[in-house]
Amino acid sequence: MTKRIILTILGLLLVIGTVAGVKVLQIRQMIAAGKQKTPPPAIVTTAKVQAETWQTYLTTVGSLSAVQGVTIAAELPGKVVEIAFTAGTSVQKGDLLVRFDTASELARLSSAETAVALARINRDRARDLVTKKSMSRSGLDTTEAKYKEVLAKADEIRTVIDKKTIRAPFSGRLGIRRVNLGQILSSGDPVVDLQALNPIFVDFSLPQQDLVHLKQGLTVRVTTDVLPGEILTGTLTAMNPGVDPATRNIKIQATVDNVDERLRPGMFVKVAVLLPEKNQVLIVPATAVLYAPYGDSIFVVDEKTDKKTGKPGRVLRKQVIRTGVTRGDFVTVTTGLSEGETIVTTGVFKFRNGQQAIVDNRLAPEFKLKPELENR
Repeated sequence: MTKRIILTILGLLLVIGTVAGVKVLQIRQMIAAGKQKTPPPAIVTTAKVQAETWQTYLTTVGSLSAVQGVTIAAELPGKVVEIAFTAGTSVQKGDLLVRFDTASELARLSSAETAVALARINRDRARDLVTKKSMSRSGLDTTEAKYKEVLAKADEIRTVIDKKTIRAPFSGRLGIRRVNLGQILSSGDPVVDLQALNPIFVDFSLPQQDLVHLKQGLTVRVTTDVLPGEILTGTLTAMNPGVDPATRNIKIQATVDNVDERLRPGMFVKVAVLLPEKNQVLIVPATAVLYAPYGDSIFVVDEKTDKKTGKPGRVLRKQVIRTGVTRGDFVTVTTGLSEGETIVTTGVFKFRNGQQAIVDNRLAPEFKLKPELENR
């Protein structure tokens, strides 16, 4: 019985040893085959590192404001008897907008003008009498003072009538009407908004360190999502003399033509101030850069001969770079690359250093400095 148990144990150990030996042999064969096997080459799209001259500019955001804009309001209280404008239309300087009831003032003016006429006759008569030495000089002074007094009262009434006749202070476009016929207004009650829209101001701010580059007359480019694809050009016309102590920014104003009045006060815009300096830069497609916390890199395609076969081929080399400004589909490279080097442009996250490569640019995307969105 004991002998049978021993034989059974020995048999099991033999089987286990045989299976283990087979598995070890298989693993060794797989390792050897893995060492001899090379991964397939990567299929890549490529482009050359380009050297270009880029215009230097400062970018920020801003808003639009009217060159002249005001809410026209009643200067004196009164009743609206005439509305002479249509909301939303353009008016010229001096055009009648609203007229108040001036019947009382006109009646007073008629009486005052009669008094002025009488006072003028008395003054002329007094002058004649003084010439003939039939009246003292003091009597003439009293008569002339009386004439000036009634004349001033008549002018005062005319001024009241003028203030109750509201006219456009400048040419521009009217907004929504805020009054109705028969409405009684108090002093300061709004009547209508008036904005001069051509040209139009662009208000924006830039950091104080950019002040050394700024001066009046620089070209300013303005873009807005209201006019997609269009670039409007204006001129830097004014800068605040001081810097805002809270933000350390300087407030700047540019003027842009707005003949068709497509731009309106209050709109949000993107602003680029063009500087006189131009820089020589190296540019690559932005998709070619592999961004990482420890440093950005790019894959350079090197020509290299295979040591085993002796055939020429291409190998990927991971190169650490430093990037600069981005414009459109391109980004500048300040260090790490030279003009004319061939780089991988797409799918850089899936490649590794030293990997064999095959170049196939049939499906390579087209990179532009001013890309346009399709199917907007």
